[in-house]
Amino acid sequence: MAGLVEQAYEFADECHRGQKRVSGEPYIAHPLQTALFLVDLRLDVNTIVAALLHDVVEDCDVALDELASRFGTEVAKLVDGVTKLTKLDVRLQQSGSAESLRKMLVAMAEDIRVVLIKLADRLHNMRTLDVLPPEKRRRIAQETLDIYSPLAHRLGIWEIKWRLDDLAFFYLDEDRYHEISNMLAAKREERETYVGQVASRLREAMKVSNLTGEVVGRPKSIYSTYRKMERYAAQGKELSDIYDLYALRVLVDSKDDCYKTLGVIHQLWHPIPGQFDDYIANPKENMYQALHTTVICDGGSPLEVQIKTYELHEIAEYGVAAHWRYKEGRANDLRFEEKMTWLRQVLDWQREMAATDEFIESVKQDIFQDQVFVYTPKGAIVELTAGSTPIDFGYKIHTDLGHRCIGAKVNGRLVSLDTKLQNGDTVEVLASKLDRGPSLDWLNPNRGYVGSASARQKVRLWFRRQARSANIQRGRELLRRELRRLNQRLDDAEVLSLCNYDNMEELLANLGSGGITETQVGYRLAQARQEPLSPIVGGKPKLALSSPGSGISVLGVGDLLTRMAPCCNPIPGDSITGFVTRARGVTVHKQGCSNLANEDEPERIVHVDWGTTYELYPVRIRVTAYDRVGLLRDVTSAVSAEDVNIASVVTKEHPDGTVTMELTIYTKNLEQLGRLFAKLEGVRSIIDVTRDRSTIPLLTPN
Repeated sequence: MAGLVEQAYEFADECHRGQKRVSGEPYIAHPLQTALFLVDLRLDVNTIVAALLHDVVEDCDVALDELASRFGTEVAKLVDGVTKLTKLDVRLQQSGSAESLRKMLVAMAEDIRVVLIKLADRLHNMRTLDVLPPEKRRRIAQETLDIYSPLAHRLGIWEIKWRLDDLAFFYLDEDRYHEISNMLAAKREERETYVGQVASRLREAMKVSNLTGEVVGRPKSIYSTYRKMERYAAQGKELSDIYDLYALRVLVDSKDDCYKTLGVIHQLWHPIPGQFDDYIANPKENMYQALHTTVICDGGSPLEVQIKTYELHEIAEYGVAAHWRYKEGRANDLRFEEKMTWLRQVLDWQREMAATDEFIESVKQDIFQDQVFVYTPKGAIVELTAGSTPIDFGYKIHTDLGHRCIGAKVNGRLVSLDTKLQNGDTVEVLASKLDRGPSLDWLNPNRGYVGSASARQKVRLWFRRQARSANIQRGRELLRRELRRLNQRLDDAEVLSLCNYDNMEELLANLGSGGITETQVGYRLAQARQEPLSPIVGGKPKLALSSPGSGISVLGVGDLLTRMAPCCNPIPGDSITGFVTRARGVTVHKQGCSNLANEDEPERIVHVDWGTTYELYPVRIRVTAYDRVGLLRDVTSAVSAEDVNIASVVTKEHPDGTVTMELTIYTKNLEQLGRLFAKLEGVRSIIDVTRDRSTIPLLTPN
């Protein structure tokens, strides 16, 4: 096997001969350093060979067939996967990023080693970033923090993650980096002395209990210290409050020894309440397992202790990379397969999604964002996206539980379904015994019921998978309501044309399933038949009202301080000129005014014109509501808030306690009218708002 690695190096050296990196060093240094880092992770030979060859296809025009014949099909596939990822240069904020992320994740599903090579490649590039221009350094550093570091975290590879974090932080905020680095260095001797003393004391206590293991201080990365300082500053805490500035790692032979060691520690020092986590019984989704506890140690200083086996430590440091180290001699690795289910879930969601926007949303939220950890009533840990609600929790446990969720308890108390879950919460979902489904309101981002893209996608899928006839019927009712609200009389062909659909059943099914919303349909329907805004009265065109927009426009800019010159008193319609005064803004004169003709400072004469005017059109709307004190005031306030003038209001009470208001208003356009309808529908006790297309009597403005 060593011979294969040597052959790969010689072949790569020959292919890259004469090529230089931006730094001026021979190009072969890059694949060599990438491979050496993967050697430190102790990956298999084919991965090392592929790392040495990962740039020869793209940069040296070597065919994949040649690689397959020289080094085997498996190596060629790995190199091909890395080449595709390199070409993608994943950037979440640019067009095509959905396809780029999709290919990254598909590559991971096919062979996770492709992404391990890519992470090692990025790590070496970050180490040599200083030769690039500052703007490019910052862009690559930000991309590393946004994508590659969270990906390494998700794969459980701490050894890569902390290095990427610190390097990216250095290029994004060099001053802060040096400040924290110097602070840690200044306290290093004090910290090492203290940790050495407590480690020695713990070793003696373990020896008395017949426990053997390794007890060492746990180093802190610069970026993780920065993040912790930021969080503590937001909570008003001091640096001395950070529990794990003093930290120990204890490695033992078995999981039983982990729990025995925990008992020894708690006998030795007093544990801090709320600072214990059992990730062995409840492992994180990125395969991490350990016991965490924080105790009040000698001198009253808090000390965080991590306890794990040697094998669990390897997995914590190298994540999925450790899979290849331990898999020899095993028929399969069920634990590895279990812990990678999140990746397959993402790909399942991707196959369900027609729109790339949904895929990007799910990846950014459910993989690359911060997580919160909550407990089930039985004490199991559940990892959720930050900002998740009890509904997200229900869907995380089981899709059917999410569908039947009707309430929730957090820490034993009933809470609303839009409650944001916090770290350490114990969550219980109250489920309906009936076979019910989610609410369409859950899809409304303004309501805040669902915080994760995965749960939102499951809600969408539920509606899509309902009986087509039920969705069509629901969509027909929603469409009828929108048409009635707008008082539109449109045939099917006009509705389909406005909504860009070819088939009415397809439109109704999508509307009924939540694929498109009532608001979207209503906005499109409002574009139809705009001619009523210039109505015909008695067979004669009804003149719209003209209203000044911004008064006088000076050099194309409205709403500046102006005054009419008393010497010539211009009126709208006159040709005018402006004169910039020293204290009273711009004085407006008629063109040819004798006072301006004799002006000896012509540079103070500026171009002005009468401000633009817009047309106001009379529209009659009918409001039906339950009668109450203050109703008319609330309606008129809503209209005024939209800067719409009311020409007349006629109210009529009905025996059933309802009231009808017919308002004639002046509006600029359909867009303003649509906003007004939305505001009126939000007024308390209003039942319905429709547009009356009957003839409007000629109205004279005040």
